[in-house]
Amino acid sequence: MTIAKQINIKKFPFEIKDSDGNRIYYEDSDGWWSKQEWAGGKEIYFENSNGFWVKREWDGGEEIYREYSNGFWVKREWADGNRIYYENSDGIIMDNRPKTDIQKAIDLLTKEGLLRDGKILKN
Repeated sequence: MTIAKQINIKKFPFEIKDSDGNRIYYEDSDGWWSKQEWAGGKEIYFENSNGFWVKREWDGGEEIYREYSNGFWVKREWADGNRIYYENSDGIIMDNRPKTDIQKAIDLLTKEGLLRDGKILKN
């Protein structure tokens, strides 16, 4: 039973907001509902009556993780407001993080064909 039916609401749409004015529950006249959770002014959870949900994690103003009810997820890293790393559950990775000197050397050796699968090739 939905919240509106439990408390005998007749006027729709029905909404409940938290003390910060964020909507934490919504229901329309056909019984469809959604609920949200908030932290620090950011939505951290959304769910609806269709079984869909999404979870979010934030670091300051930047979203660093999102996961959906279908199993898809996204991770991000940020530096000075710029996204420097992105990875998702489909295997897509975009890595623009600053590299150490060792990482730069590995990249160069790989590019030159001198390093494969972590092993140095002999000429």
